[in-house]
Amino acid sequence: MLKKKRNLIEGRPALIVIDIQAETFYDRTDEAIPTMPDYPARMLNARAVIDKAREKAIPVIFIQEVHRPDLIDFGRELDGDEDVHCIETSPGTAIAVEEMGFRPNDYLIKKRRYSAFFGTDFEILLRGLKVDTLILCGGLTDVCVHYTFVDGHQSDYFCRVIDDCVAGSSLDAHEASLRAMEYLQTGARCSRENVLSAMERYRLPSAANV
Repeated sequence: MLKKKRNLIEGRPALIVIDIQAETFYDRTDEAIPTMPDYPARMLNARAVIDKAREKAIPVIFIQEVHRPDLIDFGRELDGDEDVHCIETSPGTAIAVEEMGFRPNDYLIKKRRYSAFFGTDFEILLRGLKVDTLILCGGLTDVCVHYTFVDGHQSDYFCRVIDDCVAGSSLDAHEASLRAMEYLQTGARCSRENVLSAMERYRLPSAANV
C-alpha cells in the first residue's frame, strides 16, 4: 500500500514542552532520576523552538510533573530506577521559568503519571485549541516523552519529536525510544532545524477555514 507522505506540521500544531523544570539545571551529581550526560544542554535547545512558536502564534503547552509530599500519588513509579522526585513543595519542581521563557498566562498541565494525557485535562485543552499536530520536546525521551507520544498517537494526533531537544535516561534508551516513535509514525523524528523551518512556513488558518 502506498503511504501518504505527511508534512511535519499537519493542520494546527501545538508545541508540548515536557517536564523542563527548575531542578533540570541544578547540580546533577545526586540525581533522583538517571539522565544522559548532555541532558541540561538538550533541554536548553528547546528555547529557540518555544520562541519561534510564540512568534508564529503556535500554542505552547508546558507539562509539569508534580507529586504530593506524602508520596501517595507515586503509585508504582518508584519500583524502577527512579527515586523520589518532583515534590510539589520543592522549588526545583517549578517550571524552569528563566531558561524556557515561561509566562504566567501560559498553558500549564500538571501530571502525576508519565503521560501528559493520563488523569489530566490535556486533551480537553487540545480540542479547545483545535490541535492536529503535537510537537514534543523535553524529557525523558524514553519515559514521559515516549508515553505522551504513544497516547497522542493512539488519540489520532500527528506526533513529532524534536530529537535534539529531548534527552533520555541513557543514550541507548534515548535512541531506542526515538526509533520506537518513528516506527509508529514515519517522519515523527525530526531535528530542531527542520521544526524551526516548518514553523517559519506555518500560517495560522483563517477564520473561514476553522
